[in-house]
Amino acid sequence: MTRRMRIEDLYDLAVPAQPALSPDGRRIVYVLRTADRAADQNLTQLWEVDTSGGAARQITRGANDSAPAWSPDGSALAFLREEQVWLLETGEPRQLTSLPSGAGAPRWSPDGTKIAFTALVGPDQPTAPIVIDRLAYKADGVGMIGAKRGHLHVLDVTTGEVQQVTFGDWDAGDPAWSPDGTLLAFSAARGDDADLTFRSAAYVVEIGGEPRLVGTADGVCQRVAWTADGTALLVVGTRTLKVGNARLLRVPLDGGETVDLAESLDRNVMAGEAGYPGVVPQAVGDTVYFAVRDRGCTHLYAVEDGDIRLVLGGDGNVVSDVDVVGGKAAAVLVTPLSYGEVVVVDLHRGDVDVRTAHGNANITPFPCEEREFAISDGTVVHGWLMRDPARRGPLPLVLDIHGGPHNAWNGAADSTRTYRQELAARGWAVLLLNPRASDGYGEAFISAAVGAWGEADAKDFLEPLDQLVAEGVADADRLAVVGYSYGGYMTCYLTSRDNRFAAAVAGGIVADTTSMAGTSDGGHYLKVIEFGDGDCSPLSRVDQVRTPTLILHGAADDRCPVGQAEQWFTALRAQGVPAQLVLYPGASHMFIHNGLPSHRVDYNRRVGDWL
Repeated sequence: MTRRMRIEDLYDLAVPAQPALSPDGRRIVYVLRTADRAADQNLTQLWEVDTSGGAARQITRGANDSAPAWSPDGSALAFLREEQVWLLETGEPRQLTSLPSGAGAPRWSPDGTKIAFTALVGPDQPTAPIVIDRLAYKADGVGMIGAKRGHLHVLDVTTGEVQQVTFGDWDAGDPAWSPDGTLLAFSAARGDDADLTFRSAAYVVEIGGEPRLVGTADGVCQRVAWTADGTALLVVGTRTLKVGNARLLRVPLDGGETVDLAESLDRNVMAGEAGYPGVVPQAVGDTVYFAVRDRGCTHLYAVEDGDIRLVLGGDGNVVSDVDVVGGKAAAVLVTPLSYGEVVVVDLHRGDVDVRTAHGNANITPFPCEEREFAISDGTVVHGWLMRDPARRGPLPLVLDIHGGPHNAWNGAADSTRTYRQELAARGWAVLLLNPRASDGYGEAFISAAVGAWGEADAKDFLEPLDQLVAEGVADADRLAVVGYSYGGYMTCYLTSRDNRFAAAVAGGIVADTTSMAGTSDGGHYLKVIEFGDGDCSPLSRVDQVRTPTLILHGAADDRCPVGQAEQWFTALRAQGVPAQLVLYPGASHMFIHNGLPSHRVDYNRRVGDWL
């Protein structure tokens, strides 16, 4: 007999990521994240599984192994261990780099003789004064960078020699080799005031040469890949600085016309980053595989000669970390009943074969019921309602608000927020909504809250609550609100303007947009592009808050700095509102995803205990 998930089960979750398909298409190496409860440590180790059958097996024993990359002939595997490049051929792996600030994900040259990666270069004197003259001087999860900059490097696999390829007061994105191995493509924000303009672009460089701009530098370049014939770059990005959908752009090297390969899809192209599942575009012949977010879910698409087709989708399914070889792909697939497994996809027939079984077969997650709510101004807000089908309403209900704001909830099982499952087992309903500014509903929707945070989307939360109370689903006297990052901001915003909530939990918050603009690693961008001139600071109306509030925050958060939590707590405490501030030592903004296991369990437990 199966049971429901408990918060403590987070220690036992095994979540796969970064599958790498061997050149012959027969084997997949992937990263498996587990938790060592006794050591209070996340473990990431490499596992291997055949595409045709058989059980998965562990192949490395390091505590921090990631980013597997097959050599072109399939005889060796490069990967990162403790942020250095290692090589696994036969037997035990050997270390290839010993760089002071570590290395980024390894990328093999087509002939298998070199490995490219990014690495920080610059002063490495921990006690020396940090001199700052540009805004990019710190990064969440890294801390103070000062004058260090990320640049391309190339490692000679035979000699072990490492050569720096790019130089300057700017940062290079992850490299991509041209099919003939003569060029490296990358993204970068270059120029004297690049930290103020927010513009970035695609570049190519020969080893020993100077970077050359490909296309224009008027928009934002997120990731870069190559067409199969090497005549153009595949760029995920935007042509302007406007908030909107990222596009899949084919940018010729020779200066020809840039083409939006996904122009007919009014959806955001997802290149993939922490908290935002997606796929780096990959070309096989004339076909390009890429991911978009649709109604909260990330799906795999293909485009060829202007024709776009869905390859792997499904209601409530989230596809990420795709690696394509020939007619098949390896991917991680999360579903409403699975926290993620490695699958093999037949790219022609669309058949999906689940190749791993890391989930606990004894645990059955509560499913989510898909809902739509008509807002008074005509907008339709999409979301999900989680509850125990055996319980009858009206139920206590918690509104759970996502971050971003340009992120989105979906109906897939969530390995980060296990408190939802425990709350549902205790008789709560959990409401997940994708309000205006959420991703996956088109250009107009994702940009609808620019310059009007809170003001534009508050009704997208409050009116669905009214509807669920009217339906008899929710108990009006037992409503709560929970959120992290932008969700933490909205929790503070709603409780400073509405007193219907009996309890609130605000995590990774923004309380004061003025101080946020000057202290966050992305603060100036938010001020110029997102905040606008309106009164969107929760702190401006904190005197109206009556809701007992729990504030959960990483003490080393550089995205939403800890001062945001301190300001909110101080203001609530000073006016007698029941409040508690919990700080997690050393924790970044992303700690709820990748922080210490004890911190992640504690975070989830405290959410449930406060309500």
